Amino acid sequence: MQVTTELLENTKLGRAALIAAAGEVDMHESPRLRSALLEAIALRPAAVVVDLSAVTFIDSSGVATLVEAMKLAKAAGVALVLAGMTENVADVFALARLDKFFRLAASRGEALGV
Repeated sequence: MQVTTELLENTKLGRAALIAAAGEVDMHESPRLRSALLEAIALRPAAVVVDLSAVTFIDSSGVATLVEAMKLAKAAGVALVLAGMTENVADVFALARLDKFFRLAASRGEALGV
């Protein structure tokens, strides 16, 4: 799995951290995503956008990582937006009924207002 982080100053959300993940988010790889999320939230941007458009698979550890990030972001006053979920990933969130818990956007552009 690859994870990249970019800080963006002028989005419709204000200052935002964009985290893009690619590949499989499983128990071996989710700690890398968790680390990127914690670092981004610690910067206290207005929002953290997680681009999942290149994620091909996510297991329960990946989902747990995103749930933890949501709780931490909320406590820090940071919006967390999941963007561009593939059908496989969206199905996992729908099955767990987490699609109602998270703020979702169809794409990174939609989430950032570009």
